[in-house]
Amino acid sequence: MTAICLLDTSIFVEILNVPGKATQHKAILAQLEERIRQRESLFLPMATILETGNHIGQNGDGGARRQCAQDFVQQVSAALAGRSPFKPISFLQAIELKAWLSEFPDHASRGSGLGDLSIMHDWQRLCAQNRGRRVYIWSLDEHLRAYDRAPEL
Repeated sequence: MTAICLLDTSIFVEILNVPGKATQHKAILAQLEERIRQRESLFLPMATILETGNHIGQNGDGGARRQCAQDFVQQVSAALAGRSPFKPISFLQAIELKAWLSEFPDHASRGSGLGDLSIMHDWQRLCAQNRGRRVYIWSLDEHLRAYDRAPEL
């Protein structure tokens, strides 16, 4: 069985080559091609979409910002329409947010944001639903890379 991969913002900004954020664009694209070749299930969490959009909107150069925003819209629209290697995940419900908010103060005290917390919950849910598959978060951030569970036999 192929692996299940959740893309973190640090990876999506590289794929989109967001100015001022991307430093490993070509290497990440090569890794993405390998994951696609391996037929991994690539999930695009809502937090990744929102955080990447924020990074694009905060870019200092108007022309680059607009072009990157257009590329972003194309990628996310294709994912929403099922015409992309990425599958959008985790359109948040109020009950979930309420539960996460109770965890957030402890999480924030460790230096991590609400977006990371939501991706961790996505990971936990996918692990529970896919016991026979590897489930991991693809990230350049050390604390998120630790979320990598081997398939259970």
